[in-house]
Amino acid sequence: MTTHRSNSMKVEVYTVDAFTDKAFSGNPAAVIPLMQPLDEETQQQVAAELNLSETAYVIPTSLEVTDTSDPWHTHGRFSLRWFTPTNEVPLCGHATLATAYVLFHCLGNIKEQIEFETLSGVLVARREGSHIVLDFPSNPPRPLTQEEEVALTSLVKATAGDLKVEQVQLSPTTKKLLVRLNHSCTRQQLEALRPDPSSLLTHHNGSLVKGIILTLKGELTGKDKGPPGYHCFSRYFAPWNGIPEDPVTGSAHTVLGPYWSQELQTTTLSCRQVSQRGGDVVVRVRDDGRVDLSGLAINVLEGWLHL
Repeated sequence: MTTHRSNSMKVEVYTVDAFTDKAFSGNPAAVIPLMQPLDEETQQQVAAELNLSETAYVIPTSLEVTDTSDPWHTHGRFSLRWFTPTNEVPLCGHATLATAYVLFHCLGNIKEQIEFETLSGVLVARREGSHIVLDFPSNPPRPLTQEEEVALTSLVKATAGDLKVEQVQLSPTTKKLLVRLNHSCTRQQLEALRPDPSSLLTHHNGSLVKGIILTLKGELTGKDKGPPGYHCFSRYFAPWNGIPEDPVTGSAHTVLGPYWSQELQTTTLSCRQVSQRGGDVVVRVRDDGRVDLSGLAINVLEGWLHL
């Protein structure tokens, strides 16, 4: 039996797996194209209902009443907001990649480059072959102060467990804590970690840190030894934003990129986030305080929301 609701609003929704070219891997994000804004309460309720790490809302900017063209097809500038199941966030890489993918490949946008007006300023997404490249701010981490070290020691221990920690730094602009594991640790040990999200919340109230990046130097091989490998591995946990573990995190790579670029003395890094789903991010660290995040995406679901 079908129930018809009167006065309901019907909007499109897409689910896109970002930073991968294989369905059911990478990081899924919901993308909702809108012709007019929704109130914040409804946006948050929808994000909670969809229960993905991020739901993105995208709206064409500067729409004219007399504009008869299809803005999804012809416009090059959009407003973009991101909501987790519990709150709005100022920056999200994988949901931006997913949104650009929907515009380019699902809604037929003809532009080579799209601009997004966001809480983190204007972000640019451009086509580069089969990849989409995001122009994001660089968020390099810094060493902890003595007070921060004391305040965060138990949190680091709760996250890394018995694995030996080499270095801990903080990106104050993103409130992301970068925890580098010692070179004696392996990728398999990083993958096997199971931090308890509720325990992390008891060790810190979110005032200094909203997310934890665990990272390990990668494994690079020569051309005669098979695939080139990765410069670094990582995992990302953000229970303070309602995300126990994020599968692949673009914003975390705005921290990882400048950190590993300095450590490895290279400006282009191939990075692997080794969550259960897993995904690849190529980071190019620029000299203007920006980073390019490059990745693939695939659409796995599209349908309608009735609000």
